[in-house]
Amino acid sequence: MDFFKASERLMSMDDATWARHASPWSVYSRIATLPLLSLAIWSRAWIGWGALIAIAIAVFLIWVNPRAFSAPKTRDHWAAKGTFGERVFLNRDQIPIPAHHRSWAYGLTLVSAAGLPPWVYGLWAFSLPWTLLGITLILIGKVWFVDRMVWLYEDMKDADETYRGWMG
Repeated sequence: MDFFKASERLMSMDDATWARHASPWSVYSRIATLPLLSLAIWSRAWIGWGALIAIAIAVFLIWVNPRAFSAPKTRDHWAAKGTFGERVFLNRDQIPIPAHHRSWAYGLTLVSAAGLPPWVYGLWAFSLPWTLLGITLILIGKVWFVDRMVWLYEDMKDADETYRGWMG
């Protein structure tokens, strides 16, 4: 099973959603969703079972984020190219991508995954240092991944008419 494609399905990403997610507002605000989810989970210390509502709201905001902003008027920027690169990466079975891009994508996903144990432990133990370490690793891996997706898009934009069309 492909983790990346499963994530896309879980988020219900279609062409219209991807177009909206190319907005810098969507990409940059997405970074704040992990700290928001962390705070919602941590809120169990203050509001007990009411934290389930806070967690549900945070999860809903994560899901709605790619849909919350209109498609950008211009697409020649880092955020849009990052989302285009993610789409190219997801389409790698139909249109192969260079091996170095595949390696970087998997490697940076491992960097993010390395942040999960300290993040989960920090949330469980109410340890701010462990929680912040986890968030930092997860976000460094994710932002670097998006940066590599910009590079992937730049390398692949002429490989298919659909890819060229995303620039508008």
